[in-house]
Amino acid sequence: MKELFIKYKSVTRFVLTFLIVYVTLSMAYKFYLKFSDGSQFYPDYMTHLVAIQSQDLLNVLDYNAVVIPHPDEPSMKLIVNGKFLARIIEGCNSVSIIILFVSFIVAFSGNVKETIIFTLSGSVLLYVVNLLRIVVLSIGLYHYPWRSGILHQVVFPGIIYGMVFLLWMFWANRFSKLTKKNE
Repeated sequence: MKELFIKYKSVTRFVLTFLIVYVTLSMAYKFYLKFSDGSQFYPDYMTHLVAIQSQDLLNVLDYNAVVIPHPDEPSMKLIVNGKFLARIIEGCNSVSIIILFVSFIVAFSGNVKETIIFTLSGSVLLYVVNLLRIVVLSIGLYHYPWRSGILHQVVFPGIIYGMVFLLWMFWANRFSKLTKKNE
């Protein structure tokens, strides 16, 4: 057994680092959600921020968008031109996907400076792509409500997860210590 750990030391280190970072960040996020009482920013600050920014982007695109707290659940109702289109829930705020992204980057780390810069810039890019995803999804739901299933369950998750995958591949091929070690 010891020989396997030695032989696959880099894989073991990657998996353990990924799990430690992922569990730590996920627990911190769950802690944050547990203590977000929603009194000032409903349902929590990040979800509220994403909802407001989505509303603002839709308004810039000449849609009359409004977000209001949902009275029956922890979400924000997105209303476009007087039509209730969607709920923006905690899962829409991109934090969970950013945690997954950061965990991989740290586990596959390069030098400290590159890792920090890529982690921050990749997280911002994922946040922005997520906002654009919500806006385009909202426009799609407004104009093509009969396509809501495929838009929400296939196309738009594919966009955000596809972006994460591309960022991971770029990182692994360009900056990772493991890649540099094998050159």
